Amino acid sequence: MLSTWHFQSAGTLLFGRDAVRQLGDVATRLNARRAFVVTDRTLEGNGVLAAVREPLLAAGVAVEVFAGGVAEPPVGVVRDCVAAGRVARPDVVVGLGGGSNMDVAKLCAAVLAHGGDPLDYVGEFRVPGPTLPLVCVPTTAGTGSEVSPAAVFTDTDRHVKVSCLSPHLRPAVAVVDPMLTVGCPPKVTADSGVDALTHAIEAFTAVDQDEFVRRPGGPSIYQGCNPLADMMASQCISEVGRFLRRAVADGGDLEAREGMALAAALGGLAFSNAGVALVHAMEYPVGAAVHVSHGAGNGLLLPHVMRFNAAARDEELATVGWMLGGDAVRHQPRHASLGVAAVERLLADVGIPTRLRDLGVTEEMLPGFAAKAFAVKRLMRVNPRTPTEDDILGIYRAAF
Repeated sequence: MLSTWHFQSAGTLLFGRDAVRQLGDVATRLNARRAFVVTDRTLEGNGVLAAVREPLLAAGVAVEVFAGGVAEPPVGVVRDCVAAGRVARPDVVVGLGGGSNMDVAKLCAAVLAHGGDPLDYVGEFRVPGPTLPLVCVPTTAGTGSEVSPAAVFTDTDRHVKVSCLSPHLRPAVAVVDPMLTVGCPPKVTADSGVDALTHAIEAFTAVDQDEFVRRPGGPSIYQGCNPLADMMASQCISEVGRFLRRAVADGGDLEAREGMALAAALGGLAFSNAGVALVHAMEYPVGAAVHVSHGAGNGLLLPHVMRFNAAARDEELATVGWMLGGDAVRHQPRHASLGVAAVERLLADVGIPTRLRDLGVTEEMLPGFAAKAFAVKRLMRVNPRTPTEDDILGIYRAAF
């Protein structure tokens, strides 16, 4: 461990049941008079948008809405949002929904502040300065986008997911209200929760910080593992082990909803400092090709990558198994297979697919996927074990 490390978050994290009712106060503290809410048609129709709009209007804040958000958004949706934002001329942008809506809101806030096109900001540190003030309100429990500096969307010309990463994309305020996740369907609950788990496991098993800075690559948003990220990741994994099955089985279980909302925020804090790695690099081309949800794609690949990383992270992966399994595994041998088995049991219990072929992937696609994943060097740098392109292809084939 190097002598110095840093940890960043959203400016303010407001957490708790009915926290959304404080949005008017949040907007007032940001000196906002015109809010631009980025959401989707489902949330517009089921009353969630109204729960956000009402406290803003009560505080005297005018509200304009872009409801064109979609899952795994293509760049065209981001451009449409920016165009609507230019008409609205807001002084605060509110991202309402899952990670896709919040990521579109982040990109919109950046482009409204600095001009250009969303693709201009792909990569790290490409946003030249502060964006419009940004408030994120998650309605799923998984992505951690409400506290992270990342925004993911699909470059439809290259058929690959791309990321914009900048400290300026961390929201000014994250309003995490578990009550907004109560209507989340079981599949979305499962996929989102597994996304949070993947964030935490990749952060917890990230390369050591001192090795990270010696690996090729310049300044990075990520830095490898550090003590505070480890704490956040560990608590996220434990919360997922306690509550994800319950949240999927009973959407009205408020304790489980609250536990998973906390897990998502903790996972976001962990990965957005330590980093995500090979699982995410491998999911990007899969998700772009067959349009599986990011969480389900991550979950399918996660145990296969854990096996690959076991030689470098045996103790950490054993600890993952203990955190997920609790007393049931307390006296089992402590090695990486404990963690892999615990993850596989959880994935099966919440209905995550187990084979790429079941998603519509063909064997002929795998070499192209491997080449694209291997090219994501910023994530290869975080992985505790450095893979070759052939290694990645072998993992895809094992998952096929």
